[in-house]
Amino acid sequence: MEQPVPPYAPSFELLPGAAESPVLLHVPHSSRAIPADVREGIVLDDAALERELDHITDAHTERIAERAAALAGTTPWRFVNRLSRLVVDPERFPDEREEMLAVGMGAVYTATTHRGVLRSPDTDHGPLVERYFRPYARAMTEAVAGRLAATGRAIVIDVHSYPREALPYELHGAGPRPPVCLGTDAFHTPSRLREAALRAFAGCGETGLDSPFSGTYVPLEYYGREARVSALMVEIRRDTYMTEPGGPAGPGAEDLAGALAALVDAV
Repeated sequence: MEQPVPPYAPSFELLPGAAESPVLLHVPHSSRAIPADVREGIVLDDAALERELDHITDAHTERIAERAAALAGTTPWRFVNRLSRLVVDPERFPDEREEMLAVGMGAVYTATTHRGVLRSPDTDHGPLVERYFRPYARAMTEAVAGRLAATGRAIVIDVHSYPREALPYELHGAGPRPPVCLGTDAFHTPSRLREAALRAFAGCGETGLDSPFSGTYVPLEYYGREARVSALMVEIRRDTYMTEPGGPAGPGAEDLAGALAALVDAV
């Protein structure tokens, strides 16, 4: 269910790993928490909001990342979004570069997964961007800088999930939907990282590349500029580890955590 929180609650947490680990597990979409004042700007009633959170939240991905960190031989660092992506989506561009603006899902969503109205079209996005998006982006930049300073490299592994059936908001939902999808970037995903991920997830069913979701998350300060920052997006199909939409996790979650831990150790 929705997790109401007070205004100005911390929107993220950096959980330290081993000093020698270059790996940063990024969990941006696992929370359902919405500050009370932000909730006031969402036009859905409580029942409709619960349904939207079921569809849009990457449920249990924080748990999978936490378990992977515990299983890994060298503990990775974790950066976890503590607020719902309905507050702001930290992985969007905050400007016209963002292709998801076409369906009302830029940094601040105005539309739902089913193309309904989430916020009034005349909502001023500025306060949410300044209060939540920019501090998050700065903190992620600092987290990556910390791994670079400590180890000479940084590896950002995004942990996401997606539904078995495409939702109306998806711009590229017509392609394959394998149990695990790896999102890559031509600059930031070296072949050794991609191949390590394919090996690690081999026991979790078919693993595909860049369908239905592609790309990776890299802080803008490093994006396309710093080759020492590697990145990979891991998208897990929800029916492989949980009851859709928004239901409990099943035994598949442990297998996926083990595969993620194997990837952490491999890189």
